Amino acid sequence: MSVPESNYFSCRKLLYSLFFVLLIIFSVNLRAQTTKYEGMVVSADSIATEVGVQILKEGGNAVDAAVAVGFALAVTYPVAGNIGGGGFMVLRTASGEEITIDYREKAPAAATRDMYLDEQGEVNHELATEGILSAGVPGSVYGMLEMLKKYGTMPREKVIAPAIKLAREGFALPVSTAHSFEKYYETFLKYPSTSAIFTKDGELFQPGDIFKQTDLANTLERISKFGIEGFYEGETADLIVKQMQTSSSGIITKEDLAGYRAIERKPVIGNYRGYKIISMAPPSSGGVALIEMLNILENHDLKSYGHNSPEYIRILAETMRRAYADRSKYLGDPDFYDIPVEELTSKEYGKQLFNEIGDRVTPSEEVEPGLTNFFESSETTHYSILDSSGNAVSVTTTINSGYGSKVVVKGAGFFLNNEMDDFSAKPGVPNQFGLLGNEANSIQPGKRMLSSMTPTIVLKDGKPFLIVGTPGGSTIITSVLQVILNAIDFDMDVERAVNTPFIHHQWYPEVISVETGAITEETAEKLIEMGYHLTDIEFLGLMEAIRIDPATGKVTGASDRAGAGLAKGVSEK
Repeated sequence: MSVPESNYFSCRKLLYSLFFVLLIIFSVNLRAQTTKYEGMVVSADSIATEVGVQILKEGGNAVDAAVAVGFALAVTYPVAGNIGGGGFMVLRTASGEEITIDYREKAPAAATRDMYLDEQGEVNHELATEGILSAGVPGSVYGMLEMLKKYGTMPREKVIAPAIKLAREGFALPVSTAHSFEKYYETFLKYPSTSAIFTKDGELFQPGDIFKQTDLANTLERISKFGIEGFYEGETADLIVKQMQTSSSGIITKEDLAGYRAIERKPVIGNYRGYKIISMAPPSSGGVALIEMLNILENHDLKSYGHNSPEYIRILAETMRRAYADRSKYLGDPDFYDIPVEELTSKEYGKQLFNEIGDRVTPSEEVEPGLTNFFESSETTHYSILDSSGNAVSVTTTINSGYGSKVVVKGAGFFLNNEMDDFSAKPGVPNQFGLLGNEANSIQPGKRMLSSMTPTIVLKDGKPFLIVGTPGGSTIITSVLQVILNAIDFDMDVERAVNTPFIHHQWYPEVISVETGAITEETAEKLIEMGYHLTDIEFLGLMEAIRIDPATGKVTGASDRAGAGLAKGVSEK
């Protein structure tokens, strides 16, 4: 049976059309799978950024670079970079996996609920913030090596080598670091193991001095050679325990160190105006509070108010007030306390709080943690990394306040954290950042203290859009929130999104902190007329962010102008 010529050509035309449609679809999918980005490293220290850039240039992925940056910061940025503290990593792989690693510090086995209360039952804040007893069991080394083993491509010897070299051969002290040493000089002198390294025979270091850290280099070499055991067992562990024994109050033991584990947790996920938010789950409060606030704010046309206008500030303050009230009651270590993450991050709860806010100013005493029917120092640091394949890493790490406990482990060369202050030493009594806590964050042996760290990755149409995080203690969450709002609602480029001044409210104290230049005098007067109390603050964080243009794929980065960090791109070979 023959086919009419006209039908034959029609069929062939249809087949060709289908072929070309399939070819186009295949090509689009292929391009999506092989998209190449300019790699980018943004950190609070220019030397550490250069270390990460070099790792990317040598073929490492974003995780390799993140671990290299983390160890380098322990050498070049000792005020917050560390191997004696802890942190959180959020990873979104090029293949679409969404992963977080919790390497937050833990309370030692000998810790007790009332360990910082005096005979009158009042909190002794000095014990909780300085000296040996303020230290939790460190998690940084375990966390970094765990992420490298699972998701990196390079051997640990390769990624730790730059930090070892910097510690052994030294580096020229930047002006900012030398001034930081000067600021803490009197405190350093109180601890012989600290003054031996962070003063120059009892005198101040000067900008440009070559700063060598031989003990730290030796510690890093043991980690490089033996891995996790090189820190949590053997000589380094012995030195930590020996340091504990220099004071009758030291309680970290070899068993505490050997028993430490980092934990891979599911991230908290939100959606804001079509953008996917990937952030850190408890024991960080950051991701939950961030998504709770975004869910409230999504009900507003924020752009119509005008950026940092009186009404915009009012909406932000009322939103922040409610999220921090919930933080105080519901958030803690999920291994010890049943945390209602789904409820707190639900759109329904966000709508409920939106309706509650209305058009009024609510005194904090009238705002209670809102759920029913269910049974960090400002001296933290953050780094954001993107590689050419599209792997995105957001890491926030800390030893809590500047230089942590202020105690260096003699012979090992690193500061111990003072993270025990991040527990609620006594329900209803604020910690050094003014944050309140309750039973969910009480001190218990082996428990991880609540954090405000908010390493976050934002996606648009399944691709990285924003990699962001900051130090700032209690202000971390609200600072990250405002960068996201700046980028999405106000379409700011990354420099403006990071460096436009912020505001902060945390329920208690009853005050809005206003970064220098954030609002006009007229706006301040209107806010005061509304009933708000304002206080000026120089800066609320040190943001490190990467933005990827959804339309062009162009990658840009910004390191907060208030710091001395560096954003640097890595072009393909």
